[in-house]
Amino acid sequence: MIDDQRIVLFEQMPIPKAVMKLAVPTVLSSLVMVLYNLADTYFVGMLNNSVQNAAVTLAAPVLLAFNAVNNLFGVGSSSMMSRALGRKEYETVRRSSAFGFYCALICGLLLSFLCTVFQQPLLGILGADANTAAATEGYLKWTVCFGAAPAILNVVMAYMVRSEGASLHASIGTMSGCLLNIIIDPIFILPWGLNMGAAGAGLATFLSNCVACIYFFILLYVRRKNTNVCISPKKFGMKKMIVLGVCGVGIPAAIQNLLNVTGMTILNNFTSSFGPDAVAAMGISQKINMVPMQVAMGFSQGVMPLVSYSFACGNHKRMKEAIFFTMKTLIPLLALVSLGYYVGAGGLISSFMNNEVIIGYGSRFLRGFCLSIPFLCMDFTAVGVFQAVGMGKAALTFAILRKILLEIPALYVLNFLFPLYGLAYAQLTAEFVLSVAAVWMLARIFGRMKKSETANL
Repeated sequence: MIDDQRIVLFEQMPIPKAVMKLAVPTVLSSLVMVLYNLADTYFVGMLNNSVQNAAVTLAAPVLLAFNAVNNLFGVGSSSMMSRALGRKEYETVRRSSAFGFYCALICGLLLSFLCTVFQQPLLGILGADANTAAATEGYLKWTVCFGAAPAILNVVMAYMVRSEGASLHASIGTMSGCLLNIIIDPIFILPWGLNMGAAGAGLATFLSNCVACIYFFILLYVRRKNTNVCISPKKFGMKKMIVLGVCGVGIPAAIQNLLNVTGMTILNNFTSSFGPDAVAAMGISQKINMVPMQVAMGFSQGVMPLVSYSFACGNHKRMKEAIFFTMKTLIPLLALVSLGYYVGAGGLISSFMNNEVIIGYGSRFLRGFCLSIPFLCMDFTAVGVFQAVGMGKAALTFAILRKILLEIPALYVLNFLFPLYGLAYAQLTAEFVLSVAAVWMLARIFGRMKKSETANL
């Protein structure tokens, strides 16, 4: 029965319906994840204490580093699994999922250990000073020292479940933890509850990630006869084909996120020299800007299984139709969001902290960030296609181009020319160039596929 459902979704369902069935739940779960990140900022902001809010911002690069592991074993294994499904190699699907799960678990435990042992040097690297160190340490204690493994595993398992086309179940699992976090955040953070401040936000996040993991364990047990996603230790091994297939896509995706961490750390260090108010404003504007970014990311990740499957079984026409439909849907939507952000920047910032200084900083930051939003579609779609078809080197090239050659140098130059306020325009510089490169790369991929089809006639 489950195989018939996959065939209908991947091979027969009209493209708009198939893309929406895969992408909409992914986008919704991404938006809920943004809301739960915003919830930390919102409820900590209700304390009207810029030090507590700055702590959440300064810790963000470490949490973003989890995405390196998520991408290595989540994106890598799910791409491998979807391509194997397209070739009807079900044993490869099972072994790929077991490899991804246990490697993610080991990495999560290792991250917890390292961050606990080297916590003090880590705080210095993140830009925490005498004012913000204690609050940042409290937030990191729960989200990283105790919480790295559940935070990573629930995302990796969502990728695996989504690789079979069960996008709704993947999203329910992710959203269950996020919604719980939103509900319990004020209890742990605010004075009428446990009054833990930033540390309370971290504890709420830790508990929510544990709940999400429990959902996926129950789901896989209930569906054990109807799914090829497998976390049995018996299927875990270091088979060369599996390791190379997962890591070939996963390592470039992981490096991409590590470069994102580097860029965010540099941005926070530049901002921290202007004081806690500037750091808090930067954190709020970044999280508001994450909403359209997650929509673009959700679409690109949601459509990945369809692109992978169609590519592996040689249905290039269906693959191209899925990609074009995604772009035609996203570009107008993101342009509209960008306009709304630019016009309403001040009101959006003030909804998080009613502080004139922070509103002044944040509205200018958000207006800079939002200009890059319309260009995100091409960049994220191209990288999603590279990951879907196993072109790890192309994805890595984009990551290096985005951060090392464009965004990080732009941070230094723009901060020198326009201190503090120039930082928000570095992303625009990178995304504009990458959108042009994305069009060129996708055209090349489609050209190669057309030549291959002509040669086979």
